[in-house]
Amino acid sequence: MNRPLRKVVVAALLMFAALLVNANLVQVVEAHSLANDSRNSRLLYQQYSYQRGPIVVGGKPVAESVATHDALKYLRIYPQGPLYAPVTGYYSLTYKYSGIEAAANDLLSGSSDKLFVKRLSDYFTGREVQGGAVVLTINPRAQQAAYDALTSHHYRGAVVAIQPSTGAILALVSTPSYDPTKVSTHSAAANTAAWDSYLKNPYAPMLDRAISQTYPPGSTFKVITTAAALSTGNYNPDTVIPAPDKLTFANGKPLGNFAGETCSSSGRMTLRDALRQSCNTAYGALGVHIGSARIVNQAEAFGVGRSLSIPMPVANSRVPRETAAPFVAQEAIGQHDDSVTPLQMAMVAAGIANGGEVMRPYLVAQERAPDSSVLSQATPKPLSRAVSPTVAGELTSMMETVVTSGTGTAAQIPGVVVAGKTGTAQHGGAAPYAWFISFAPATNPSVAVAVVVENTTPSDTGGIVAAPIARAVMEAVLGR
Repeated sequence: MNRPLRKVVVAALLMFAALLVNANLVQVVEAHSLANDSRNSRLLYQQYSYQRGPIVVGGKPVAESVATHDALKYLRIYPQGPLYAPVTGYYSLTYKYSGIEAAANDLLSGSSDKLFVKRLSDYFTGREVQGGAVVLTINPRAQQAAYDALTSHHYRGAVVAIQPSTGAILALVSTPSYDPTKVSTHSAAANTAAWDSYLKNPYAPMLDRAISQTYPPGSTFKVITTAAALSTGNYNPDTVIPAPDKLTFANGKPLGNFAGETCSSSGRMTLRDALRQSCNTAYGALGVHIGSARIVNQAEAFGVGRSLSIPMPVANSRVPRETAAPFVAQEAIGQHDDSVTPLQMAMVAAGIANGGEVMRPYLVAQERAPDSSVLSQATPKPLSRAVSPTVAGELTSMMETVVTSGTGTAAQIPGVVVAGKTGTAQHGGAAPYAWFISFAPATNPSVAVAVVVENTTPSDTGGIVAAPIARAVMEAVLGR
């Protein structure tokens, strides 16, 4: 064979080998990713050819698939749309999925290993494949009360309610909200139009403020500073601490009280009164005295900095260690670089309510097969021991005075002892965030709540804006 012909043969063999390698890559290595690519039309028709399982709250579906007469046999709908959107998320032909729809997709789609026997049975009997159901921990009355309280005033904000003894999430609301049904139609054009409209909205209706947004906690953080002080053994609720009109530093701006108020004519007050009145200077001085390390360690004991999944991922809350006294003082009152989710502050309230033990928050109560048999049942799990039962009791008594005669009187419920703490968080010169955290009843609590409202006016406070919302949610859970 002459040399030119040999080159042609070798080139042909190399090309043939390359084709074989490529075929194997496509059929073996890339098979799974290609099969599950959202652009794969065969996969798309397969996904919509059977009934996706429902997401259930209070015995009723808040997300379900209904039969259609078009090429895609089932359509995903959300009967109460915006009310549950931060929880359900969406299941979209165009934009895939989010929320519980994403976190529990395997079960809802019927592809979970927990449904293997059911799928095998369906295959041999010719029955249509169905997805399993996800039953949530949400209390529908609490969810509705939180949503109504926020939307009736056109507030941007979030509410999270937790059962202290278990960590079960009773309400998770974010406003403004959106309607997942509008991005889950069988029309890509309609989905895109709705999606673009939501994204262009300056108030970010698709942002889950309850778990995906962090805020400075303001004076609600004072319960963490108080816990750190009480846990040293050197303080009790009646310990007298400095409370000047202004707290001055050699190397930073002075710290004053809200609206320039005087906390005490004597310049001293008990720790209990400092919390009741939410005295900034008293807590700034206290923070400097006990130190940033203790404050940060206490915050972490309540769960700050932990990676959480409920099962949707939760943004990390953050309280950094400080060294300069002015920053430590700001940290102690929930300002400077303190940054928390509403879920995190609900966990703080719930931890105090539960005798100092923080339970791991969760949103899924049960997973069920299409025949309603229970596949799994949630088991409450402790997350951390934040404070001792003694300190938790002291904190509870102090938070009760905030509601009975302090800054949180708007959270009072007739016949029920409520423990709470207000907060008004400054940020970059804009209108402050209004906060309130609470639990009720103060003895044997059944609900802990965190509320944050973004679009307040400079004169609004957590006690004025957020406390009534928390009261409405607590009343809903308590059946009031």
